[in-house]
Amino acid sequence: MVDGIKKEAGSGSFALASKVKDYFQLIKFTLSFTVVFSTVISYLLAPNIRFDLLQVLLLFAGGMLITGAANGINQVLEKDTDAMMKRTASRPIPSGRMTVNEAWVFIGLSTALGAYILYTFSIEAALVSLLSLFLYGFVYTPLKKVNSIAVLVGAVPGALPCLIGWVAATGEFTAGGWILFGIQFLWQFPHFWAIAWVAHKDYSAAGFKLLPSDKGPTRFTALQTIMYSTLMIPFGLLPYMYHISGMVSMWIVLGCNLWMVYVSIQLYRKMDMASARKVMFSSYFYLLIVFLSLYADKIRHIAG
Repeated sequence: MVDGIKKEAGSGSFALASKVKDYFQLIKFTLSFTVVFSTVISYLLAPNIRFDLLQVLLLFAGGMLITGAANGINQVLEKDTDAMMKRTASRPIPSGRMTVNEAWVFIGLSTALGAYILYTFSIEAALVSLLSLFLYGFVYTPLKKVNSIAVLVGAVPGALPCLIGWVAATGEFTAGGWILFGIQFLWQFPHFWAIAWVAHKDYSAAGFKLLPSDKGPTRFTALQTIMYSTLMIPFGLLPYMYHISGMVSMWIVLGCNLWMVYVSIQLYRKMDMASARKVMFSSYFYLLIVFLSLYADKIRHIAG
């Protein structure tokens, strides 16, 4: 009897752990964490804001709930497509571990709670977060099967977390928020096109049209990657020019931007999967280094 109770307890714990894992997959936790990271740093970069752990945790929670809900909408709408691709077939909805109704309930609750938390910072932050969710879930997601302009459309909600963080701190749509928005907006093109290059076969089989050329990974795609990486250079100077951060971070950001141009040029020259992966992995580290350097330089400037 004791063994039976232990087995039931173990089975219950396993089921709970499995369900938690499914929700982590539904919200694309790693992706959501990266998105909300830029929200928090943008909040901390705003003038007259000092680090407050409680406020940071609240902002992080609100951002995770909204971003997770948007990713949940994406997975509900793409459940049939996800089932066709090897890398997404094991997600909770296409695998049958979670029903669509369960996902919608979670999405609704997450949206309501996330928007409320952000409202406690500013009504502007809550409204922008809802706009971001709508654009990502109901415009970008279905557009992916229509035309590659979906990448341009998706770059807007992809960059709005920076603006959310800024207006959560200031309550205003001032230059600083738009500069951070611009940095993340431009970054998404080399980042996403590198991913689409690497996963082109899977995306094409699922009917996604995400590369600039209908012919797949071409020199035109690589050229577009160079163009947007180059545009990132002047935008990287703006945080210094508008006194958001200092000169040390300006040089760090400039170095990161030049590196992105370099790996994009290598992609154009070599036109191979290894070069595309180098652009992809470089872009993963780009935001982390750029935003942390901006914030660290702001702290250094205040302390000095």
